[in-house]
Order: sequence, then C-alpha cells, then structure tokens
Amino acid sequence: MNTNEQTSAGNRPAHSSMTTLCYIEKDNKYLMLHRTKKEGDINRDKWIGVGGHFLENETPDECLLREVLEETGLTLTDYRIRGLITFISNEWQTEYMFLCTADGFTGTMIECDEGDLVWVEKSRLDELNLWEGDRIFLEMLETREDFFTLKLRYEGDTLVEAVM
Repeated sequence: MNTNEQTSAGNRPAHSSMTTLCYIEKDNKYLMLHRTKKEGDINRDKWIGVGGHFLENETPDECLLREVLEETGLTLTDYRIRGLITFISNEWQTEYMFLCTADGFTGTMIECDEGDLVWVEKSRLDELNLWEGDRIFLEMLETREDFFTLKLRYEGDTLVEAVM
C-alpha cells in the first residue's frame, strides 16, 4: 500500500493504486522479502513476496517482470496470475493487487534495497511476521488451482474483513 498520494482533506488518499506481488517457488520454498530497509514502509518488518506498483501504461505482466527483475535480479520464464486482491483500509488508499506465482526463472539473485531476500520453506510461513490477509491468500495459493478474487479490509494493521 502506498501513502504518497493524499488529499488535502487529511489522511484519505486521492485514488486507488495497482500493484503486483509474486511468490517465486523453488524446492517447496517461496522467495520471501523481509522488508527492513525502506523508510516509512507500510510493510516494515513484514515478510512478503516481491513486486510493486505499476508504472504508467504498464500491463500486469510488464509490471511483474520489471519489479521482480529490479528487486531480485531474476528474470521470470514461467509465471501465472493467480488472483486479484483488493485491499481496503481506513488509513491508506485502496489497492488492487495482481497475485502471481512463478516457478521458472533465470539469472543471479542480487541484494534488494527494500530488505532481505530469503528462500523460506512453505511449511514455515506461519512462523513469519505476515499480514493476516497474506496468510489467507497464501493458503489459497496452496489449495486452489483456479483464479480467485479476495477483498481484505483493514482498520490500521488489523484485518477486520475478508470476503471471497
């Protein structure tokens, strides 16, 4: 969630935001980003996949490929969009996120300027500091093959509603 664009009427942002998020898979692990380096980061100290905000005129595929390359140094060769997640918050602008998984890639991993990249066993994800809504869609990635949509509504950092 991005807080850069806000109205003069206070804390409510001006418009919605579109992002991608990818969970790269290898050997029953996901490549996770522990967000520790960026100032003012809404995801600070959380573990998430890799991705980010669309640039003007980008498609979801273009955004995904660019963000993964920028954050990891990896070029995705096999990926798919698995879901569309709508994040609603009383503090941040509404975000529409294209949720993806990938199991094909080339390249050499680089250091990420947003945090530490770590391969984490899928069975150990519950041990990480994750957003509550992320726990829901990570479970869905493991149990569903079909495309899904999910609405997550937060009040502050607390998940108050999840609707499929």
